[in-house]
Amino acid sequence: MHVVRYQSSGGRPQAGVRTGDTVAPVLGVTDLAELLRLTAEEFRAAVAKTGPELPVSEVRLLPPLDGRGEVWCAGVTYERSRGARMEESSEQDVYDRVYSAKRPELFLKSPAWRLVTDGDPVGIRVDSGHDVPEPELAVVANAHGEIVGFTVCNDMSSRSIEGENPLYIPQAKVFAGGCALSTGIRPAWEVGDPKNLTIDLVIRRGGDEVFTGTTSTAQLVRELQDLIDVLFVPNDFPDGVILATGTGIVPELDFALQAGDVVEIAIAEVGTLTNTVEVGREPFTFLAAETLEENR
Repeated sequence: MHVVRYQSSGGRPQAGVRTGDTVAPVLGVTDLAELLRLTAEEFRAAVAKTGPELPVSEVRLLPPLDGRGEVWCAGVTYERSRGARMEESSEQDVYDRVYSAKRPELFLKSPAWRLVTDGDPVGIRVDSGHDVPEPELAVVANAHGEIVGFTVCNDMSSRSIEGENPLYIPQAKVFAGGCALSTGIRPAWEVGDPKNLTIDLVIRRGGDEVFTGTTSTAQLVRELQDLIDVLFVPNDFPDGVILATGTGIVPELDFALQAGDVVEIAIAEVGTLTNTVEVGREPFTFLAAETLEENR
């Protein structure tokens, strides 16, 4: 089962539950934001009450976040990430120290309206030149700071911009098409051990595999609830929040994404995410247009 946002032909986006090849609306709820305002116990009860099913083929699945929801990221949470950041950076010491520091690195990645999902393009900046995907387990927390589910995140990143100066990390991380989420939220109660999940990445170019990588969330140096707790200390998230927990897969420095590359991410028990790489702002103008349409 996955909790989803979907849109029927001519209809408005709504919250639903996908089971196999069918999707059904959550009764009494319109938006995912409404679900994420509930306690974990109320959330579980709400998604158990659904209406008539539709074939998934007859609806459009949307990114699983709306309203005032935000995506945040944790950085340098895997040993491989620490090594890669140190390798690319002119200021290596900051990454070495944050890996083991009591306070994690957390940063805002995207508001809900900028998100793309499975089948949409992902973006790289025109002024970067060295970009990679970052496959990550993403934790879905409700407004009360409780973990209610998990999804797949591609935290697209410019290695050249961040490597030039760590203070440039907002530009290296936040740009059009820079954050993709899989279409569904796997409920927390259906995931046996979120700290023991296999993450696979495949990048295809012209049909050929040009990079593959595998890691496990067992290599994650931080505890998931600890990351959420730190995130909630100074912030309110009235419509919930999704926190991507960092990557344990980083290609070597001689690899960079190109336009047309296909990025495939799979996380065991959680979901899959596939996107094609585009360059610049123009391929993502549809995001602002759709937001205006939804708000009319």
